[in-house]
Amino acid sequence: MMNIHDFFNALWQDYIQMAPSAVQIQQLFSVTPEENIVNDHVAFRTLNLAPIHLESLEQHLLHWGYQRFAPYEFPEKKLKAWGYVPPEETLPRIFLSELICEAFSDRVQAILQELCNPINPKRVESPDIFWAGRLWQPITWEDYQTLAQESEYAAWVAALGLRPNHFTLSVNHLQFVRSLQEVVEIVEQQGIPLNTAGGKVKGSPEVLLEQVSTLGDRMAVEFAGGELHTIPTCYYEFARRYPTPEGTLYQGFVAQSADRIFESTNLNQ
Repeated sequence: MMNIHDFFNALWQDYIQMAPSAVQIQQLFSVTPEENIVNDHVAFRTLNLAPIHLESLEQHLLHWGYQRFAPYEFPEKKLKAWGYVPPEETLPRIFLSELICEAFSDRVQAILQELCNPINPKRVESPDIFWAGRLWQPITWEDYQTLAQESEYAAWVAALGLRPNHFTLSVNHLQFVRSLQEVVEIVEQQGIPLNTAGGKVKGSPEVLLEQVSTLGDRMAVEFAGGELHTIPTCYYEFARRYPTPEGTLYQGFVAQSADRIFESTNLNQ
């Protein structure tokens, strides 16, 4: 049976196939053997449709001892999410979001439901569902564009399926870089584009969390009929957490910041 460490190793291998820049970025911050590269959290996207809705997927996390920490809502993007804290400090937090499909047009709902209809519910019983990719045939480019007009999140899931959409470097654990502004300077010096929606640094010490994210890598993805189109895939994030009034490090997420970080995979970035 897969253990939690094998789980994250498999996630990372899938992720860097979609975001090869993440390997380059980690190398930037591994300048000495003493530097400590720790993953703050991993995030996933799904739809609120059976059998891949959030409640089905989270069972694997709960099995490994993760606990729901806080719910989050994103009314403009028509999403909801949960943050999960790990059973031990050496493991990353998890952010699992899902699209509220019924909030969209009949056409978008029909496209998304058609994707989910053929999925065998038993497929979700294995933890490798988190990097299963598309569980359906490639969608048409026309359907992708239809989805993107109403929700780029929906288009992303339809084109790429279930997989980690970002890993996150914990700035708290770095030895030689202590601020997000330093992170921005290092990354931009390498010509790696950042998500500037809401500012390059999202959040603040006052809300106990600061975050920076790159823009999603772009690569050719197969669509129906064998067509290849270049679209945003996955991105990399940096997070710095601050202590709560009780003196413990803040464990959650900030909805306002997360709302803008979702835009790291926007088509028009």
